[in-house]
Amino acid sequence: MAKKLIALVVLLALACGAAAMGEVYEISDENELNFGRLLINLLRAYETPSDGDQAAIESVLNAIGAMNPTDREVAEAIADHWMNVYANADYPMFLYDGGKSADALKDTGIPDSATHAFVVLGFELKDGEMQDELKGRCDAAGAAATAFPRSLLICSGGPTGHNNPKNHTEAGMMKDYLTGKWGVDGSRVLIDERARTTLENAVNTFAMMREAGVETYTIVTSSYHQKWGQAVYNCMAEFYRQAYGYDPQLVSNYSYDIEPIEKYQNPQRFAIRQLCALLDLPDEVLEGMKQALS
Repeated sequence: MAKKLIALVVLLALACGAAAMGEVYEISDENELNFGRLLINLLRAYETPSDGDQAAIESVLNAIGAMNPTDREVAEAIADHWMNVYANADYPMFLYDGGKSADALKDTGIPDSATHAFVVLGFELKDGEMQDELKGRCDAAGAAATAFPRSLLICSGGPTGHNNPKNHTEAGMMKDYLTGKWGVDGSRVLIDERARTTLENAVNTFAMMREAGVETYTIVTSSYHQKWGQAVYNCMAEFYRQAYGYDPQLVSNYSYDIEPIEKYQNPQRFAIRQLCALLDLPDEVLEGMKQALS
């Protein structure tokens, strides 16, 4: 069944870049519709939870497994994370308090090791400069870097914004901010200057983590974006586990606490759309997803 990246862009309004998923894992054609059904059920379990959610999800998982056992492993990874994190109101979220310390992270299992990375997700530039929200994410990352001085930082974000004549990148400016304001050694900061979406953050930084030998990681972003980012990264992690046996563990989270701008008022829907893109679902499934998400 043909995979058309342009359909992802048109139907889901995503700037996905290169076909992300096919490079590391590809679900079977027979399961494409089942994965679409799974994502719709997960969205419903978050937005309109009911007693039948788990049974409906398990039914789809069984259908996926009947077609392809490995596909079921991927589907279970997506579903279990969504239900345990996104749809779990009691999931612990660790918030940057605006100070110089990251004491809240001390007992979360983060190792102070060069094999641990704080993955810092970018936010759109305005007139080629960092907005306050991106500075807030970097302040959280700076506090975390100070508390765990052996950890790496991976900053991800490309040349965004409508008026950016010098082609500044989020990641480049994030690194300058961290080394300038926070005094982080530049050798600890790796940068991805291409990503324009959360999906591309995950695609690009997972390749960087694998190359750098990262074993554990923590996502640093805004509070409303944390679970969304985790959903995408969790899916990417399962692809890498299947393709390469590479299985870095997400051990914690750290967020700059802020309410989303109007564009991101429903972050769970962006998460589902980007999972669609990672799964590279075909046109007819995407059309059904579009209708369900409208």
